[in-house]
Amino acid sequence: MQNIQLNNLVRSATFFQHAGISMVFVFMPLIAKGVTSSIFEIGLIIASFSFAQILSEIYFGRHSDKKGTRLKFIRIGFIGCAITFGLHYFADDITLLFLVRIAAGVASGIMIPAMIAYTYEANIEKKRAATVISFHALGWLAGIAAAGLASDLKLLFMMSAASFTIGLIFTFKMPNPMQEKEIEPGTAKKVISKNKFLFTSLLLRHVGAAAVWTIFPIMLMEKLGAELYQVSIVYVANTLTAFILMNLMASKIKISNVTKFKMGIGCTTFVFVGLSIITEWWMAMPFMALVGGTWAFLFIGGNFHLMDNNPRSTSTGIFSSTISIATVIGPVIGGSIAFVFDYIAVMYFAIAVIIVGFVVSLKIKAEKINEVPI
Repeated sequence: MQNIQLNNLVRSATFFQHAGISMVFVFMPLIAKGVTSSIFEIGLIIASFSFAQILSEIYFGRHSDKKGTRLKFIRIGFIGCAITFGLHYFADDITLLFLVRIAAGVASGIMIPAMIAYTYEANIEKKRAATVISFHALGWLAGIAAAGLASDLKLLFMMSAASFTIGLIFTFKMPNPMQEKEIEPGTAKKVISKNKFLFTSLLLRHVGAAAVWTIFPIMLMEKLGAELYQVSIVYVANTLTAFILMNLMASKIKISNVTKFKMGIGCTTFVFVGLSIITEWWMAMPFMALVGGTWAFLFIGGNFHLMDNNPRSTSTGIFSSTISIATVIGPVIGGSIAFVFDYIAVMYFAIAVIIVGFVVSLKIKAEKINEVPI
């Protein structure tokens, strides 16, 4: 009973954490378009958040393992996000938007690795953690839906700040267990070296995806005639599928974590093949549902494989920062390709780079759980 109560608290905090992030993140291309008409500069604005998040996740993820505590980093992250996402309201020129995006990237990076590790450690039966982590997808669903209903893009920033504040409240009732401190020097380098094929394939997959997400909301509205709420509907198909599949992984889907990860990488290719040929905004929905499924498989499979065999907060921090690195590179490439060619050319780039990522992922080998001391 106590474990159920703790999981419900973590579910709630996770839900509001990711609702707060998604309200702003998904619609950032449209928000950035309000301060610059350059698709290249829009790409740079989106990349600035992820660049800050890279350093933050690696540093604070490792620091969480060194200190042997997670909750302090989770709470600091919630407070920082409530402040920095709220400050977006005042960012009415390109310089201020750059600065607040960087600050928000740092704040969110403080808590993401610690939150995933805390969730995993709170469950004796580790696969049950997938049902808790699934609320990050449900949070994205709620955040995107709420954003789609907002009549003013600036209202999103206040809604986002409120979401982080509510999430913080739930952490006040969460216990603060101490974990064994991981103080051995060079741990991050060892984790990267040992899991180089996983991180490389993840990087390539997400570079392709991030390149597309930079131009996709603009493409839906400008080329396919979607309204803001219709863009929201398209993205909800993504997050709803991810939520359902993450919950099924705790009981119904019985395949290895490595296989889940490889399936998630490889099947993403079909998403962008589909998005390259759609002619109406609603046609994107089944392909966005597919990308939600691929994300569920690679996120749960990749993170659980790492936490089974490596220091947890350090490895999940590197996993998250790898995504952040891709979200720096991807928008710059996506914006550049769209500027020189067109939106569909970005899809072709994503297909090519993800195929390479899948080939790399085939080199990942399964390990026995706890083969490496945790």
